[in-house]
Amino acid sequence: MIPKDQALDVWGEFACFTRPELKVERLSYPVPTPSAVRGIYDAIYCKPKEFRWQVTGVEILAPPAFVALRRNEVKEKVSVGNVRKWMRGESPPEPILADGTKEELGTDMKGRTQRQTMALRDVRYRLHAEIRPWPGFEDRMAGFEEQFRRRAAHGKCIYQPYFGCREFPAFFELVEVGGPPAERVPLDLDVGLMLYDVFDLANPGQAITGVEGVSISLFRATVRAGVMSVPPYESAEVVKVGNGGSDA
Repeated sequence: MIPKDQALDVWGEFACFTRPELKVERLSYPVPTPSAVRGIYDAIYCKPKEFRWQVTGVEILAPPAFVALRRNEVKEKVSVGNVRKWMRGESPPEPILADGTKEELGTDMKGRTQRQTMALRDVRYRLHAEIRPWPGFEDRMAGFEEQFRRRAAHGKCIYQPYFGCREFPAFFELVEVGGPPAERVPLDLDVGLMLYDVFDLANPGQAITGVEGVSISLFRATVRAGVMSVPPYESAEVVKVGNGGSDA
């Protein structure tokens, strides 16, 4: 069964699709990364053991405009394993303190740091993706597609989609089949190497759970007439360079 294009119009006040080569300060790509787009679709509907999303393209509906922000970020993260232990009652929750006295923190070092962020403002895109069932679930693709469209049409989501950072919410609307074409920005841009994803999308369920660690992939991104086409993950255009990647 040939997968059908599932299109969304998305918009928001701010976005930051961070370039991975910068270690401290955040600088956004001018367009969304495939992993950020996949995250938006996953937020609306996902069954990681049964299918994955394959992003196919991004239409730019508002010109990229940068804005400088200064944000407080915590230095630590709570591990998924610890959260599961707390939920099962195996150990008491241990909060991460972003600020406090030396007695409270046990050190003079603060748990937060202030970083400069070069983000995007007033963003709007039309996203395109397809459902790719895992082996054994191919006969359920029509049902997956129908359920996604029903959820998206009613504005339902598992959690609030976001543009790169959780404090930058993404609002969405389902694009009806056969509807009017998007009014794209006539933009031509050579973005260069762009992060494709941080998980191995060829491994069932791994894109959500990350059970085997990080697997970085990259591709050379270009925008032509306001459209960024995204090659399939298994394509030779996508270079796998992380754990589990086979390309150099």
